[in-house]
Amino acid sequence: MAFDTADYRDIDYRFADFLCRLARNESSELRQAALRVSSAVGQGHICIDLVAEAGEGEDNNQFVDALCSSGVVGAPGEFAPLVLDDNRLYLYRYWKYEAELAEKIKEKSGLTCQVDSALLRDGLARLFGPLPDGETDWQRVAAAAGLRGSCTVISGGPGTGKTSTVVKIIALLLEQPGNEGLRVALTAPTGKAAARLKEAIRGAREGLAGATSVQDRIPDEVTTIHRLLGVIPGSNRFRYHRGNLLPYDVVVVDEASMVALPLMARLVEAMTPNARLILLGDRDQLASVEAGAVLGDICDAGDVRGFSPEFRRFVEETTGGQLEEEITDGVRSPLADSLVILRKNYRFGTDSGIGALSRAINDGDGDRALAILREEGVLGVTWRGTPSAEELDQTLAPEVLAGYGDYLAYDDPAAILAAFDRFRVLCAVREGRYGVTGLNGAIERILAGRGIISPTRRWYRGRPVMVTVNDYALRLFNGDVGITLPDPENPGSLAVFFPASGEGVRKVSPLRLPSHETVFAMTVHKSQGSEFDGILMVIPPFESPVLTRELLYTGITRARASVGLWCGEEVLRACVARRIERRSGLRKALSG
Repeated sequence: MAFDTADYRDIDYRFADFLCRLARNESSELRQAALRVSSAVGQGHICIDLVAEAGEGEDNNQFVDALCSSGVVGAPGEFAPLVLDDNRLYLYRYWKYEAELAEKIKEKSGLTCQVDSALLRDGLARLFGPLPDGETDWQRVAAAAGLRGSCTVISGGPGTGKTSTVVKIIALLLEQPGNEGLRVALTAPTGKAAARLKEAIRGAREGLAGATSVQDRIPDEVTTIHRLLGVIPGSNRFRYHRGNLLPYDVVVVDEASMVALPLMARLVEAMTPNARLILLGDRDQLASVEAGAVLGDICDAGDVRGFSPEFRRFVEETTGGQLEEEITDGVRSPLADSLVILRKNYRFGTDSGIGALSRAINDGDGDRALAILREEGVLGVTWRGTPSAEELDQTLAPEVLAGYGDYLAYDDPAAILAAFDRFRVLCAVREGRYGVTGLNGAIERILAGRGIISPTRRWYRGRPVMVTVNDYALRLFNGDVGITLPDPENPGSLAVFFPASGEGVRKVSPLRLPSHETVFAMTVHKSQGSEFDGILMVIPPFESPVLTRELLYTGITRARASVGLWCGEEVLRACVARRIERRSGLRKALSG
């Protein structure tokens, strides 16, 4: 059996040694399989595919037979360190997560909830207004799906109205008979994403004034998934689980593309059988940093054979509109009626360069992406090749001064935070001259040269920091950004100011901060769940497996108004052509 060359980690070798000792078997097949499956999880895969990774002309059956006779490889349902399921080899824990999540999602997708159709029809008309002429209102379809089903997945890019749609779904649910005491949990994978969802829900709720009597009952408290499940400090256990279920009737998960398989499995496991699950996210974004691509797998599984005739009749009866999708005969995915893709973008109009570029990238059309970038006067987008390491600081200076030059020109910490959050430099990698480390250093030099900051020591006025781990005692979460400023209550001292829940700010001593890093520049992965007026995205001038279509799309769509992209032509073509592939069996399990 031939495996791709990989730089295995120490933990991969230790796991292989352990498994061989446990099996009392030093066969090369078992050692290779153990190394590869452990390494694969570290790279974001759930399993390895023995057929896909077999060398040309090699006897895969012989390799599989050697594994099955090792004593440490079991079939699905058996308790063994490794599980072999239809040529996919898993660590037992990940096979269990995947199997249980698939079972729960299919179970929920098969449940049709009781709905007062006349009341829903009236509510949809009030909350969404007149039907558009000649086109399907996919937000309205998503709302109808959210009322009808126990599992609803709403996917769409930034500006397609996912949050406003889910707020209307909650209002419609509250209007249904018997739902006066409906318990709704709003959650997101990171503290930053939770804060953004809270802000968006408050805005969407205010927009319903006069359209519904339940406006004030729509919740706006948002928590991280870990906090919702009640993480037990110092352990990998949660307060809520299959033996102690969450006390909610509806669980809404925003930025679901960022949720790894283990966490999603444990969340769904902790829900009551009749509770509704609503997932919001962008299926085209980067997947979780950890193992799995749950939202992508769910969307792929649900996007098979279109809606059922029963769903179509329900939607057309309650919305009064027509569905564009064709009814197709044949086997449908069990999730077909649970998935709605929002297609109309209310942020990026037809003349938006950001919108056009993101669509070309998503389509894998490098020629079209380059044509958009080359076109002069494209609204919101500028492009140039990545400068050499020697030219980087000089080329970077005008961008940095335009983006960060005045963020300290305010007296109020809240105004400074708001000014800083208008712009960000995004990187594809962490290390090196073109990574977070190198660019943060370059930006500090540029700003110091203009007297805007004085980074002569680690903590200085204006140093922006991003928290990288959750600290529940301090109420600081992974992704939270603060600014270091003089502490007015302690002359001569500095404090780090963070946005407070609601309005205003709160301060934390630098000495008390959990793990953190300077954040003039950040990775695209870390930017997920955030939006800025403008971004500068710096792509290294060399090929790398991390440069993918999803990374480029995610970075560009963090911007509301303007994108500066530094990327060489050939690197960009390769980036647009390369897709993230996460090995798992979730899509197949959900489709069956």
